[in-house]
Amino acid sequence: MIAAKKGRKLVYICRKCGAIKKPKKVKITNILEKIRRREKKVQVIKEEDLLKRYPKVRIICPKCENNEAYWFLQQTRSADEPQTKFYICTKCGYRWREY
Repeated sequence: MIAAKKGRKLVYICRKCGAIKKPKKVKITNILEKIRRREKKVQVIKEEDLLKRYPKVRIICPKCENNEAYWFLQQTRSADEPQTKFYICTKCGYRWREY
């Protein structure tokens, strides 16, 4: 049953059949809700700051022949397949992968 107002009186209405029942004792409760707006802070991270979190490895870049790159692993295929290793050149930013 849900409470509803019918005219100036409070009644209970059955959700299934719509039967109306008058309550024996009426207790009125007011609920006040105060909503505060929060300011969303957006943090901008430069790509070069993000790359500094990755480890470096000595490997030759296929584009500029630099000998250092950042690397990370990512699951790109199904779970029973090995992870893919991605490289990002520290000099030119070229990205390539190794299966």
